[in-house]
Amino acid sequence: MSEFANWRRSSRSGTGGGNCVEVAQNLPGTALLRDSKLGTDSPVLAVSPHRFTAFVEAIKSDRLDG
Repeated sequence: MSEFANWRRSSRSGTGGGNCVEVAQNLPGTALLRDSKLGTDSPVLAVSPHRFTAFVEAIKSDRLDG
């Protein structure tokens, strides 16, 4: 499945090679996440688009425990 993914880097990821997350949302019914530093060797997390949106909203509103 991830071979058809159109990956994009998070807008919060810096250009210095630090914490980098990529997401692919072009596949019906799923959102994929991976560590961009590992590229194609990265494990891929697959979640529903609804769960991904809820996760992003939780991050934006600082509702996650530290």
